[in-house]
Amino acid sequence: MDKISRSRHIREVTLPRVQPIIPTWRKEPFDDPEWLFEFKYYGFRGLCYLEQGRSRVISRNGNVLSRFEALGEQIAAVLHVDEAIIDGEVIAVDETGRPQFYDLVRRRRAPAYVAFDILWLNGTDLRSFPLGERRRRLQGILPKGSAIISEALSVAGRGRELFELMREHDLEGIVAKRLDDSYDPRVRWLKIKNPTTRRKRGGATCSTGPSGPRLRQTSGRNQTLDTVCERRLATQAVRKLARSVCS
Repeated sequence: MDKISRSRHIREVTLPRVQPIIPTWRKEPFDDPEWLFEFKYYGFRGLCYLEQGRSRVISRNGNVLSRFEALGEQIAAVLHVDEAIIDGEVIAVDETGRPQFYDLVRRRRAPAYVAFDILWLNGTDLRSFPLGERRRRLQGILPKGSAIISEALSVAGRGRELFELMREHDLEGIVAKRLDDSYDPRVRWLKIKNPTTRRKRGGATCSTGPSGPRLRQTSGRNQTLDTVCERRLATQAVRKLARSVCS
């Protein structure tokens, strides 16, 4: 795997430097109508800076993720904005839409960007706006059905139900965010992780436990039709829940 370049820094970008919100751990899921609960993706967190027809993906430490330079160019081509700062995650997904982290690391699948917040849009600083309003602004600029950039799957109020879907289908977990909060590093986002996650992909199993992810070689049986069907059901279940709440 190529190392992510640290030779270029966010100083190349003339838009304001943004310090991202880093989620903190919470053990148990909860329900609250004042909170938004998101699908927890498994990829590289990155702020996407767009200006002058160009786009760069910047890590939370302020380094340009140069390995995703081509993805940045694709994002700039599909978003019809003069300038923007978007918060999100670079992922790679399989045929069912399920994130596959090691395929992303090994460049086996094309990367895509999942956007979950917008902090700046065409000269307007949105960081003081509540999350609910920022998400509406984000939805207003995202192209429908794009394979390059999409909105994070989320539901309002029903954290326990979304978390149970994650557990049932062996997905990473959820992130909880208060809908009225501004975007500030002091704001609390809560990540609630599925403690029994076991990810299978192309000859390897990744088990997540207290010590973090571990990669172990397995047989090719994990690419059976049953596995593909299970992944498709997992993705469809999350989308169905999101539609039922947002409709």
